[in-house]
Amino acid sequence: MAAHPDPRGVERPESLTTLRPSTPGSARRRSALVRRSARLNLLTLGYNVVEAVVSVGAGLVAGSVALVGFGIDSGIEVTAGAAALLRLRADRDPERRERSERRTLRLIGVLFLLLAAYVAADSALALWQREAPARSLVGVVILALSVIVMPVLSRAKRKVAVALGSGALAAEATQTSLCAWLSAIALVGVGLNAALGWWWADPLAGLAMVPIITREGIEGVRGRSSCADCDC
Repeated sequence: MAAHPDPRGVERPESLTTLRPSTPGSARRRSALVRRSARLNLLTLGYNVVEAVVSVGAGLVAGSVALVGFGIDSGIEVTAGAAALLRLRADRDPERRERSERRTLRLIGVLFLLLAAYVAADSALALWQREAPARSLVGVVILALSVIVMPVLSRAKRKVAVALGSGALAAEATQTSLCAWLSAIALVGVGLNAALGWWWADPLAGLAMVPIITREGIEGVRGRSSCADCDC
């Protein structure tokens, strides 16, 4: 297994997919970690459903590219969370676990790339046609809430993913973290439009999301988690 030293001089593996749990533990401990991961994913799923419906609805009403793009990302997060739950169901069988890891990572990657293409095209079109979105107080509220909620969930899921040695679960935790970044970017665009009437801030916020989304998509399609070598 290829490895490389991190800045602290500790060798770390290339992918969490190949990691063993951080401590040997017992079967009972691993089962407890799996249950905790499932609960965190269910909590994230519930929040993301609300987030997606509110964001897309508010975005369509206001004509906001940033809000619609963020809402679609939340919908993708629901799909990724469901895939992560299927991964957890396969945890007891090492062979099934490995196959589930690869499938889940690639599914999440493809969904990211589709979202990046949509947001890029829609943002560019809005700028070209000078489409000024209406102000959306509802959008500002849901985005501000997501900036608070998503990092908390991401850190908790990341911790369990590392303990289980799962690259797929780490990738799903990364997506939750990404959701926080996207909500912050979208909040800037929607907020500037609402406060100052800067219509162009909204599609520019959408374009600012694209490199982040694309990077995660490429990592997922390659079958690895970009969180393998960092704390995110």
